[in-house]
Amino acid sequence: MDLSSVLPVALTALSRNKLRTALTMLGITIGIAAVICTVAIGEGGSSRIREQLNNLGDNFVWVETGSRNLQGVRTGTGQTKTLVERDRKAILETVPLIKSASPQVDARIQVIAGNTNWNTVYRGVSPEYLSIRRWVIDRGACFTAQDVATSANVAVLGKSVAEQLFGEEDPIGKTIRLRDQPFRVLGVLKPKGESATGQDQDDFLMIPWTTAQHKIKGISWFDDILCSAVSPEAIRPARAQITALLRQRHHLREGAPDDFNIRAPEEMLQAQEETSKTFTVLLLSIASVSLLVGGIGIMNIMFVTVTERTREIGVRMAVGATKRNIQAQFLIEALVLSSLSGIAGAVVGYVASSVFSRALSWPTIIPPQWVVIAIVFSAFVGVFFGFYPARKAALLDPIEALRYE
Repeated sequence: MDLSSVLPVALTALSRNKLRTALTMLGITIGIAAVICTVAIGEGGSSRIREQLNNLGDNFVWVETGSRNLQGVRTGTGQTKTLVERDRKAILETVPLIKSASPQVDARIQVIAGNTNWNTVYRGVSPEYLSIRRWVIDRGACFTAQDVATSANVAVLGKSVAEQLFGEEDPIGKTIRLRDQPFRVLGVLKPKGESATGQDQDDFLMIPWTTAQHKIKGISWFDDILCSAVSPEAIRPARAQITALLRQRHHLREGAPDDFNIRAPEEMLQAQEETSKTFTVLLLSIASVSLLVGGIGIMNIMFVTVTERTREIGVRMAVGATKRNIQAQFLIEALVLSSLSGIAGAVVGYVASSVFSRALSWPTIIPPQWVVIAIVFSAFVGVFFGFYPARKAALLDPIEALRYE
């Protein structure tokens, strides 16, 4: 008895009780759909985190001003005034794992253009800031090192600022005012959208850091030094080297706290991705329970089928069917039942993932290999739980089977 002759018999047997077959398939279908949907949501979340990680910067290492100790009380971040241009140059000259660095002097400010004004953040930086933070000029150009050297009144606008101040009008070459000083708009940045925390990344403008220091904020130190490591693997050792360098330069005694903070935002997002993966595994484990229930349902229905078809089994054995033929017959039925359930579950999972993505604006990605894995696994469940009923059918005594009523 080959597959071509067994398969039609299996399909005919399953079609005799359509409702029972459908209800038996339901457990596997729900389990596979849950697996597909869970994987789609997890992969979508991981993709979103990887995109945010890419938007953060080029192997980004962020050195910020730290806290001060006032009468035994530590103040918050941003209170020290020790990060200066000499520190930035020392980092570039002394730490070979850092390939570029930009100062940052920033604060909120009211920007005026004609009769329109907008409260946003200005960032006084160097031209290297674009490559460090992976920003791209959409229109116009960025200011140059010469503009930084001369403290020029020039600016590059984020997309949101450009839209708020100029609407559909081209802002290139227009004049805006910061603290009653005119600034010429040189360019507009390509939008990045929301950050991982839901903030608008495009709501800011860039000016030369010397201009921000001397003409806007009136300080001689930096709020931050933004660095780019040579590779992702170099981030951790680069942080250690920068820490040692700045402690030496700032004459901090052994045991004294740092007067600066060094952060690598990539690590936070990678931790989020690990959490997302753990959550996905947890959901997959829960979804697997549905597959277990579905498998038990298949075993149950196969036992019922064997009992109902005991006389038929006796007739088949009487006309020459072997135990192997009988076992193959019922295993094929269990395999067909579970495989159809797996295919149906994959379709339901795909549709559910699409609905979820559109309803909650959450990206979902279904890797093709997972669809194949889900269907193959459902077939395995059918064979595993169908084996014992099939074996029971094969071991029936032909004489007793023919007498069964």
